[in-house]
Amino acid sequence: MLNAVTMETNREYYVKALACTGALRRRIIDMGITPGAKIIKKRVAPFGEPIEFRVRDYALSMRKSEAELIKVEEK
Repeated sequence: MLNAVTMETNREYYVKALACTGALRRRIIDMGITPGAKIIKKRVAPFGEPIEFRVRDYALSMRKSEAELIKVEEK
């Protein structure tokens, strides 16, 4: 299973699971990243972070360490 950092740019993936607990898990879910949600990696900043994703029709940027916790699979 891939994580959100290793996704190819501009390809559709689906969130399979979140590899975190507690407040961080709640924060990621509050951003709309829930199991089954479609996620697209749009671009990466020059030094590798932040990473911009498209989730639920809005742009979302997050740290690489947070994106590694999002497990995804191809359609």
